[in-house]
Amino acid sequence: MAEILDFKRTPEPLWREALGRKLRETREDLGERLVDVADRAGISVQYLSEIERGRKEPSSEMIAAVAGALGIDLADLLIGIAGQVRNLRAGVVGGTQFRTSRPVGRPSGPVAMVGALMAA
Repeated sequence: MAEILDFKRTPEPLWREALGRKLRETREDLGERLVDVADRAGISVQYLSEIERGRKEPSSEMIAAVAGALGIDLADLLIGIAGQVRNLRAGVVGGTQFRTSRPVGRPSGPVAMVGALMAA
């Protein structure tokens, strides 16, 4: 018998969104300006802003450069991201509702087709 899929649950964040949120939170906690961190990391302010907003999927080299510019260890960054994602199950991260660019509700495309096939 087919398993019933729950399409009403909150989608997990995309990696780039969780990473960006944690980088911005860390930068703001340190009282750093976007322009200063971008300069130390050797990237443009616009690119760092897009990373923080979850719009860009940075390479591992870029992540290391930004983490270094913030003076944080990569392992600590990853642990912080994992904690935020785990807290999503409670529905709240950092006192605000976590938003994802992933659509909420009924799936479309290949996911909908698989669901329809499984229900048949």
